[in-house]
Amino acid sequence: MTIETKKELAVAALQNGIVIDHIPCNSLFKVVNILGIQNMENGVFIGNNLSSRSMGRKGLIKIADINLPKETLNRIAVVAPNAVINIIKDYAVVDKHKVELPEDLVDIIKCNNPKCISNNEPMATHFHVIDEEANHFKCRYCERIVAREEVVLK
Repeated sequence: MTIETKKELAVAALQNGIVIDHIPCNSLFKVVNILGIQNMENGVFIGNNLSSRSMGRKGLIKIADINLPKETLNRIAVVAPNAVINIIKDYAVVDKHKVELPEDLVDIIKCNNPKCISNNEPMATHFHVIDEEANHFKCRYCERIVAREEVVLK
């Protein structure tokens, strides 16, 4: 067995499912919470502080036999905007794409303004992405700007 083969075997191959790659280490457990992995019965692999040429260190999640809805991918995009989704079928990657941050985030994040109507009335929050590169979001109701580091997911 070559050294390259041994490196590849460090994480078991997935027959069918999804791999979420290029997760910043400080966001990995936020993604774990978004996915509700603690309640899953599927096979799951969670790797953190893995070596990455482009990021230095990264997180990775593999989940067997699952497809994720767009709403879940939108939530992941808020906390890990450069994450890559790999769809696996019969041990092969059949689709690979970055998560995409939608223009509007509806009922995904909480406004950090305690006086905002969305915190005082039973209603969905609504944020507009005003700077995708810096990940700044503006509340539709009170116009408070929230940076990604300040985001609290609903």
